[in-house]
Amino acid sequence: MKNKKNDIRPFHFKQFSLNHHRSTMKVGTDAVLLSAWVNTENIKTALDVGTGSGIIALILAARGVEKIDAIDIDKDSVEEAVNNFNNSPFHNNLSAFNTDFYSFSNSTTNKYDLIISNPPFFINDMKPENEKRKQARHTDTLSYDILIKGTTELMNKTGKLAVVLPYYESRFFIEAAKEQGLNPLRKLLIFPKPCAEPNRVNLEFSFEEKEPLIDKFVIRNENGNFTRQYINLLGKYYLTING
Repeated sequence: MKNKKNDIRPFHFKQFSLNHHRSTMKVGTDAVLLSAWVNTENIKTALDVGTGSGIIALILAARGVEKIDAIDIDKDSVEEAVNNFNNSPFHNNLSAFNTDFYSFSNSTTNKYDLIISNPPFFINDMKPENEKRKQARHTDTLSYDILIKGTTELMNKTGKLAVVLPYYESRFFIEAAKEQGLNPLRKLLIFPKPCAEPNRVNLEFSFEEKEPLIDKFVIRNENGNFTRQYINLLGKYYLTING
């Protein structure tokens, strides 16, 4: 019989540990890779939209971002994020709020150098039965337009928006962002294996108009082991990386 205690053990990183069993979405490669990849140079303030257990905010804090606000529509996720923040070495840098992005963007006077999100991204995909998981994965509760419009209001003039999206959906997001004056600054095409098609894209936007820098990132070799590229970037955070 499976030991239930094993289901609620903390997930350990080099700089902190966190629980994620109550959050709508568990710790996964998408969020960790986005927060490890995003350019944090000159970033002092950040807003994590849809924080879940707080993993993105915690990695940003570990990378030296001084002040990070994190929001989520799910009460259990926020409570868990607060506990994770309080138990981390970066508790003075982190705050979490139980609110939706639309309400937050219309009530706060804060401005941010970085707005970052692993957002609900499936538009027409089959929806899961679990209501909380649907909130986390589908655009019903956070549309692209709301995220982009709110970002243009909360972001400093020299600020950035960073998101991770499925490759197919990313094209719609880029077009919607351009309509609001946000231009792609960097793209990271993410491939599960060398011979596969990209299934995720990390995107970084700004108000600046310039040719975006496009890179490729392969997670696993054909033999199933993690690539050197993966180990070099994420090995700074994971305690261990098993092939």
